[in-house]
Amino acid sequence: MRRIIAFLALSIVVVDLSPAKEVNNQLHQLNTVQIENLAVLAQVWGFLKYHHPAFTSGRRDIDSELFQILPAILAAKSHATAQRVLVQWVDSLGDVPRREVPTHLPTSGLKLKPDLGWIHDSALLGSSLCKRLGWVYRNRIPDQQHYVYIAPAPGAGNPLFPGEPDYPNTTFPDSAFQLLALFRFWNVIEYWYSYRDAAIGNWDDVLLKLIPEFASAQNKEEYAHACLHAASAIHDSHSNYGVPLEFRPPGADCRLPVNLRLVEGKGVVTGYSADPAGRDSGLEYGDAILALDGKPVDKMFAAWSPFYSFSNDTVLSRTMTNLLTNGPCGNVRVDFDRDGSVHSIESQRLAPSRAGQQNWAHDLTGATFRLLSGQIAYLKLSSLKREDIGRFITAAIGTRGLIVDVRNNPQGGLFDLGSHLVRQQTPFAVSSRADLSNPGAFYLSTPVTIEPKVPYYDGKVIILVDEETMSHAEFTAMALQAAPSAAVVGSMTAGADGNISKIPLPGGLSVWLSGIGIYYPDGTATQRVGIKVDVVVRPTLTDIRQGRDPVIEAAIHFIDPDLTIDDAKRLIPVRESVSH
Repeated sequence: MRRIIAFLALSIVVVDLSPAKEVNNQLHQLNTVQIENLAVLAQVWGFLKYHHPAFTSGRRDIDSELFQILPAILAAKSHATAQRVLVQWVDSLGDVPRREVPTHLPTSGLKLKPDLGWIHDSALLGSSLCKRLGWVYRNRIPDQQHYVYIAPAPGAGNPLFPGEPDYPNTTFPDSAFQLLALFRFWNVIEYWYSYRDAAIGNWDDVLLKLIPEFASAQNKEEYAHACLHAASAIHDSHSNYGVPLEFRPPGADCRLPVNLRLVEGKGVVTGYSADPAGRDSGLEYGDAILALDGKPVDKMFAAWSPFYSFSNDTVLSRTMTNLLTNGPCGNVRVDFDRDGSVHSIESQRLAPSRAGQQNWAHDLTGATFRLLSGQIAYLKLSSLKREDIGRFITAAIGTRGLIVDVRNNPQGGLFDLGSHLVRQQTPFAVSSRADLSNPGAFYLSTPVTIEPKVPYYDGKVIILVDEETMSHAEFTAMALQAAPSAAVVGSMTAGADGNISKIPLPGGLSVWLSGIGIYYPDGTATQRVGIKVDVVVRPTLTDIRQGRDPVIEAAIHFIDPDLTIDDAKRLIPVRESVSH
């Protein structure tokens, strides 16, 4: 039915403007007035979606309403004409009852307030439309738990969008559905994204910029690219998912059977993801890839970067490095630096089933827990099981320091582990959550705390982090930082924290985002900047080629300053070279 509505909407354009084929051309050639009118429509449409009782009650379908009004907005020759169309539309939705006590915006704990000054901008909307939107806002229904289009996730509270169909059978091009995707995404960010203030640039300008791209997309690939460009505008590393790899460069999932790591701006081989296929690739531990099929890596990354959302430059480069060797199955020429000399070989990209699973963790291989010496314990979280925490802590008691490696994806148990590191209830984070009564407003929660639990570990706690420390790993690192003797060693983390929310989009696509704002108890942000690092250490290409781990070396030295770096190196297993 919705699909028919979209075609009916475009058929109205046919009556008013031109044959159906020319409608697509007309959208392809949007003029400035049309773009600006569409931007106002997107804002008004989203505002009514989350405030007007006709939509919050589910009496009217917001997508259908867009399809019905879109042709008249496109046909408007001036801003004033479009404003009159919008006034008529608002009036058609029915009366909004006057509330004796208007819904108010509480200020206590307010982290981010709604950005709604525009509804009073008569130059943008005209006085009649401003009056109507102001009335809707003042008389919105408080404590609306019955939203059709938004609901908090049980427990976590991040926003879910259960009433947003993804129209998987949409046939492209379809400008109506393509604009629906942009309008839906833009307004979700406007009203339900806790990190809205962390995005770079003016969000209204992003809308104006993206309207022509969404409207003019001529196939699903161009439409998917527009969705990726929209996602990249919020600079959230979580939003890299939801659009299939086939639409993102490099566009294929065959790859070389090697593990790569970003070191000194280069994609460096740090192991094999499959053997003997990895050894047969011709690449060795420490090789730095310079070009593939004659294309320099830096130029490849420059072309790819607009299609990836990123919280900071480090995680952008990391994400692209992980995909560096992806491409069509078959032979590929690889130019690389090996110990300062440039070499070129023919290697072979393999299907995922043959290329193996890449290992992106940077922790030590082998046992989850070990004593590096009688005074220093090591624990990695990538393989830690909750039931083992107590005995590992017991084994570490009496050492001078415990190194906790979070350069990975922890498997859980952060509260269980953290509880052995404190002797009193200790806050380590606060979150910001959306207010259903006030779309666009976010309030800080009570602090998240760790409760003490025996046995206690009283030594130094050194937390290792780097670019692979993301989301749950970052939250875990924050919890461990609450230990009174904790210090963080490593480099900038991914800067994407908070439970993931998924925005369904037409064509079966989606954009993901960090659904909860995560901050330190003092309000310091983590999004985009990552967690606080006390001692900054990054491995060099020489370190990698020598099989060294300077981050652990620095942690050991931090625990026992009397140990030299050479002493620390002797305590760490040298990473086995895969070269011979």
